[in-house]
Amino acid sequence: MWISTKAQYGMRALVEVALGGDDPTSLKTVAKRQDLSHQYLEQIFAVLRRAGIVESVRGARGGYRVARPLAEVTALEVVELLEGSVAPVTCIDDEGTCERVGHCSTEALWRRVDGAVREVLGSTTVADLVAQRRILQPGPVPRAETLGRVN
Repeated sequence: MWISTKAQYGMRALVEVALGGDDPTSLKTVAKRQDLSHQYLEQIFAVLRRAGIVESVRGARGGYRVARPLAEVTALEVVELLEGSVAPVTCIDDEGTCERVGHCSTEALWRRVDGAVREVLGSTTVADLVAQRRILQPGPVPRAETLGRVN
C-alpha cells in the first residue's frame, strides 16, 4: 500500500477546515497554511463534497466546512475516498485476480497487514487529528489575512 499525496494532502486540508468549526474556510487559506496547491485542493475537495464529508458555502466569506460530526469521519473513509482500496495487494480486495488465493503462503501476511492498516485508519477520526494538531500547534489558528505577512 502506498498513500499518495492526494490522501496525505486531503487529510491535512480536512483538519485545517475542521479547525474552523462552523465558520467556512477557503481553500486559498488552506493552501497557504499547508503550503499546498490551490488547484489540487479543489480537486480533492470536489471528491470530499460529493461524498458529503464537507459542504461548500458560497459568498465573500465562503469556503468549506465539515458537514458531519468530526468524531464520525474516519481517516479510513477519507483515504479510501481519495485513494481507493488500502489493501497492500490486489488479491485481498479481489480474489479473482490470483489463482493462489486460499493456498498462498503469504496471503495471511497480507491479510494481517490489511487488517492493521484498516484498524489504525478506521479508529482515527478527524476529531482525533484536530486534537493532535492543537497539541502540536497550540494557540489560535492564524487568520487568513495575516498569512504571509511579515511584522
